[in-house]
Amino acid sequence: MSALWTAREAAAALGIAPSGDWSARNVSTDSRAIEPGDLFVALVGDQFDGHDFVDGAFAKGAVAALVSRAVGSGPQLLVGDTLEGLGRLAVAARDRSAARIAAVTGSVGKTGAKEMLALALRDQGLTHANVGNLNNHIGAPLSLARLPREAAYAVFELGMNHPGEIAPLSRMVRPSVALITNVEPVHLEFFENEQGIADEKASIFAGVPAGGTAVLNRDNRHFNRLKRHADDAGLTVVTFGAGELADFQLVSSLDDVDGVAVKATARGRALSYRIGCPGRHWAFNSLAVLAAIEALGADVDKAAASLAAMTAPKGRGAIKVIALPDGGVATLIDESYNASPAAVRAAIAVLARRTPAATGRRIFVLGDMLELGPTAADLHAGLAEDFTTLCIDRVHTVGRLSLSLHKALPEAMRGIHAAKSSELIDPLWADLRPGDVITVKGSLGARMGVVVAALTAGAA
Repeated sequence: MSALWTAREAAAALGIAPSGDWSARNVSTDSRAIEPGDLFVALVGDQFDGHDFVDGAFAKGAVAALVSRAVGSGPQLLVGDTLEGLGRLAVAARDRSAARIAAVTGSVGKTGAKEMLALALRDQGLTHANVGNLNNHIGAPLSLARLPREAAYAVFELGMNHPGEIAPLSRMVRPSVALITNVEPVHLEFFENEQGIADEKASIFAGVPAGGTAVLNRDNRHFNRLKRHADDAGLTVVTFGAGELADFQLVSSLDDVDGVAVKATARGRALSYRIGCPGRHWAFNSLAVLAAIEALGADVDKAAASLAAMTAPKGRGAIKVIALPDGGVATLIDESYNASPAAVRAAIAVLARRTPAATGRRIFVLGDMLELGPTAADLHAGLAEDFTTLCIDRVHTVGRLSLSLHKALPEAMRGIHAAKSSELIDPLWADLRPGDVITVKGSLGARMGVVVAALTAGAA
């Protein structure tokens, strides 16, 4: 591929004079991850100042730096604000691109849907997507600034925590297809109610040109509200769901250890395919992906076949085998990246369908679900019914909010409760036995990744 940015192109995008004669292969805001040929953007945050790392970036091979004050000795693009400058690079990258672009948001499942969509499109043309969950006011423009000029397709995940965050990102990305996986009680701490969350998710339509497509969950209780927003924006609405009214309908899903077999219909036409991740939620969201594929003008059948190669991202259902001290093994399902009531219920269902080996048990470890507002304790306690109904053997909990779940569980199911994730490791390790299947889940702030790391390392 040609250079991502040349000195002249970057300067023109920023409205300044060129500095040096260079070409960059990538754009990075992390000096620790700089590779030769990168353009380093020196962002200024609450805890760091990227200008302190410009010299280090040049030492690692950066060809230039985007800065708001002159530092170091290499070529520099001097602007008033580096975050604003990154946004200008993003807009210029979008302006020069002929890629067909989809944007994905939703309370739950947006990263998985984005990964499935990108995977399927890569088999049909050069495809660009944001890495991991680079979906906020920094991650989205960074991802867009990395858009190769030759890309045929691009997929961008757009996230939010507060009102007013998605619309400006959508106007920057300007997708022709906007997909909303669902609206659930997530980030309620910052919204008055779920309707406010739905309105914020629907603001993804702000950047979609009239005549574009909105892909909506027909089964979600906020569907009508979302559809009104799409209609007001002049968009064509395509739906997915399990009900007969959905354009892309899930007929059945059958889990096994390595994935899920899906039977569906696409506008009445039968489809059968496999996804390399177990769980009905993967099957359900795959219908949204196929609807977006159709709206982008790509091949739906080929995309469905591509999903067999899908693997769960780190922290979102990745499966690991862990060695126990006595020589036996247990299975770990890593769901540690984030948590909400809807996502926890999906993870419980996946665990319930796993068959432990020998005398093993189904064990769930839950850290606090954060940003749920004043009803947070009740939302945690409300999960007790799901654990009981699906016959999970043991539930360990971490954090102040999860204590309400601990108390609501039947005594026979009630496991260890710890105030912090690090305090759970030793007693959890001692409790494990060969054949156990363990799901670890929690909001990022609950630091459940610490538990996953300890179990994976095999050290108590």
